[in-house]
Amino acid sequence: MSKVLVSPSPHIHADISTARIMRDVVIALLPSVAVSILYYGWHSVMLLAVSVITCILVEYLITRFLLKNPCTISDWSAAVTGVLLALNLPPACPWWVAMIGAIFAIGVVKMTFGGLGQNLFNPAIASRVFLLVSFPVAMTNWARPAGFLNVDATSGATLLGTVKEGLAKGDTLSQIFAANDFSYLQTLFINIGGSAGEISAIAILVGFIYLLARKVIRPHITLSIWATVIVFSGIFWLINPDQYTDPLFNLLTGGVLLGSVFMATDYVTSPMSARGGIVFGVGIGLLTMLIRYFGSYPEGVSFAILIMNSVVPLINKAFKQKKYGRA
Repeated sequence: MSKVLVSPSPHIHADISTARIMRDVVIALLPSVAVSILYYGWHSVMLLAVSVITCILVEYLITRFLLKNPCTISDWSAAVTGVLLALNLPPACPWWVAMIGAIFAIGVVKMTFGGLGQNLFNPAIASRVFLLVSFPVAMTNWARPAGFLNVDATSGATLLGTVKEGLAKGDTLSQIFAANDFSYLQTLFINIGGSAGEISAIAILVGFIYLLARKVIRPHITLSIWATVIVFSGIFWLINPDQYTDPLFNLLTGGVLLGSVFMATDYVTSPMSARGGIVFGVGIGLLTMLIRYFGSYPEGVSFAILIMNSVVPLINKAFKQKKYGRA
């Protein structure tokens, strides 16, 4: 006699699965992946392949031989982690660093806590911070591999790093921008310098629109991060435009767009309620700008998301989601 499972109401069926959601995230990442490969060439392909394959393999081995549970790689979550990790690495990063990062992301951050749905931190972000602390030289090597568009293989700091160094020397922002031939058009379309996934703001925004159209994410977390970055940096820029970068610069450079669209919106590591999501986003925006303006690192998005991930349980307690059927 077969078992009859009884569960409390409401009983709702929807044509939504984890695999479908994760596939949509991969599709949304494709514009950034394509631009990365176009400008960084085969090295970008190698990083993506190593990262994705290692993530899938590690999850398979752990579920199959350690946990002895059904294999979960078909839900595409390991593939998403692999793609995000690769896009968060410098384009000239050695392949073995990507492999170590993938092992840490899946083996430590995700599967140690029980797998998808139970991890406290976003695996790709936690792995990036782990690699930055463990291999600082490799993770800050901003050499530009020759890509399919014949981008010269030159070395150079990111725009955020250049600004940080220039201000430390006593230069003004106008002097720094003039010396480095800076333009906002550059940051919008081809922001060469930085992680592989940060090269094009337009590519990230296309992915954001796709995720919204598919109702994979809600906009409140992403928009609250952007609003906080704009307001915070706008206040300081108005006070002293020679020492503090303006809102548009802070929004388009570094990992603000990539992090706010694809990693801060992770279901598992973000608050469940809309109000909690706004608090979460404001916290990420504030921490990002505090690190950028007053910290030793030129970029603060990864640290900000990781810190706010740890606060999510408290946010969920403070801002409880409305119960289904209740006014």
